[in-house]
Amino acid sequence: MTDLLSKFDELIETREQLLSTGLTDPFNLVMDEVVSPTVAICNGKRTILLGTYNYMGMTFDPDVIAAGKQALDDYGSGTTGSRVLNGTYAGHKACEEALKDFYAMDHAMVFSTGYQANLGIISTIAGKDDYIILDIDSHASIYDGCALGNAQIVPFRHNDVGALEKRLKRIPEGAGKLVILEGVYSMLGDIAPLKEMVAVSKAAGAMVLVDEAHSMGFIGENGRGVAEAQGVINDVDFIIGTFSKSVGTVGGFCVSNHPKFEILRLVCRPYVFTASLPPSVVATAATSIGKLRHGADKRAHLWKNSKKLHAGLKALGFTLGTDAPQSAIIAVIMSDLEKGAAMWEALLNEGLYVNLARPPATPGNMTLLRCSLCAEHSDGQVDQILGMFEVAGRATGCIG
Repeated sequence: MTDLLSKFDELIETREQLLSTGLTDPFNLVMDEVVSPTVAICNGKRTILLGTYNYMGMTFDPDVIAAGKQALDDYGSGTTGSRVLNGTYAGHKACEEALKDFYAMDHAMVFSTGYQANLGIISTIAGKDDYIILDIDSHASIYDGCALGNAQIVPFRHNDVGALEKRLKRIPEGAGKLVILEGVYSMLGDIAPLKEMVAVSKAAGAMVLVDEAHSMGFIGENGRGVAEAQGVINDVDFIIGTFSKSVGTVGGFCVSNHPKFEILRLVCRPYVFTASLPPSVVATAATSIGKLRHGADKRAHLWKNSKKLHAGLKALGFTLGTDAPQSAIIAVIMSDLEKGAAMWEALLNEGLYVNLARPPATPGNMTLLRCSLCAEHSDGQVDQILGMFEVAGRATGCIG
């Protein structure tokens, strides 16, 4: 019998070699207790959280928690059905209304995860005879949406406006074209030049979808993302997002002003054939989204945290993913997986949790420690974090 898992033998060997050195498994951390958006008990030790994507710190907001508890009491623990059958409750519609209000757009669809939002929308609007032109560093959910729809995929060099324009000119005349971009790219934390890219795409007659998963709530005057910050939000056809970052719960969505958008509820398979989110989840999401509109002070503090951490890590001698802070994500580039894993464990022993990211998830086969800041991190915590990086960096030889 052919072992269908043998294709993973190389990865299995790499993992076993890494763990044979005595290092803690960086992909199997258990949080014993979550104290706040910025602190948890990990392996019995009080730990500062710097790798949770909880950008706006909404997971412990009292209004958000109260809304979830009330919905649990009123509607029970789950829907046991699809949105198009018995799975649409009043809370789902209220959540979609909150999204339409937040983005000032005509239509909103809520999905069970952000992954499914990309999977569903992309595979439904771009099919076999259509072309998808996308940044080569796009998220896995974007690539999987392309594959599910069987569209022709045309990648271009990361954040390269000229490369996008050249690819668009090679698409057969009259073919359906969808350009997919991200506001913030989650590995390095860099932002896309959306203003220029949207202009080039529209000039070529393409529709544009922007994934704002890592910018919603934080970037832009109203927290609507990079498209808002760069003044092109009304030129974008579809915006995809998630509830698992700044919103502080789980789920995904798409908002749009397209007049035919509502038909997607009947033809989008990952929407039609998936059970809907529990009422308690959409209640927390709707409440959080409503509060994010008024989060200017939090946004300002998060920018302050990002600038302070970026400058401090740079001064210590670490190599970072961007020359200047562009988002709430700061990537610390490691020389290899072994050094990255050692640094990750040294930080955990100091009381700091970050993400260890490795190929193939990372661009350019890089290994990096990905830090995602929270608006609830205090100035003192950022100082502590820098101190922990200095101690761990010197202990592992990552800095001199």
